[in-house]
Amino acid sequence: MDFSVIANNFSFLISQGLLGFGKFTGGTLRLAIPAIILGFILGIFIGLGRLARSGWVRVPATAYVEFFRGVPLVMVIFWFWFVIPVLLGVPLPEYTVALAAFVVFEAAYLGEIIRAGIQSVPRGQVEAATATGLTSVQTMRHIILPQALKNMIPALVTQFIVLFKDTSLASIIGYVDLTKAAQIVNNREIRPFELYLFIAMVYWLCTYGMSRYARYLERRLSHA
Repeated sequence: MDFSVIANNFSFLISQGLLGFGKFTGGTLRLAIPAIILGFILGIFIGLGRLARSGWVRVPATAYVEFFRGVPLVMVIFWFWFVIPVLLGVPLPEYTVALAAFVVFEAAYLGEIIRAGIQSVPRGQVEAATATGLTSVQTMRHIILPQALKNMIPALVTQFIVLFKDTSLASIIGYVDLTKAAQIVNNREIRPFELYLFIAMVYWLCTYGMSRYARYLERRLSHA
């Protein structure tokens, strides 16, 4: 084994592959962070839509969740890569395709987590808030969401970790993330064991840090 290949290509692997600083449009964090934020925002609307009393809102939200939970992520990426440019009549860059696919796909899972978190709040507290004169919006903001968020943290972080690792699938359309950067180096150096062991460690360190912070946040909210 010769780990000098890591030292010689460390800047490319981390700066370009992980962070997205380089001549290629890429970066695992550059894709994962916006996908998490935008997917969570869209997931809020999907989750609330699943709980809506109106069938015009609830049925489309339910169909959205069931559809995207029933197809592989790689298929969604291919749809956005091949079908959307044909419909729009213009080619789309790899980053736009990957980000759109991840946001749309992950929102279905995040929406279900949000729905379950809201439903986990005891009904009696909602009724008590209504009895004190709080509006539906005030009840959701001050009573339901603070408790639901605490209940959702473990499931949300698990899904965020899955999303972070799944960004490696973006390499199939040429997006230069950490996995694609390792492939580029390996094509030149032919050191697959050292390279893929290294990026596995990078993925593990990132996801372990996310899980540790989630436990800290959960403890802090519990004390509050």
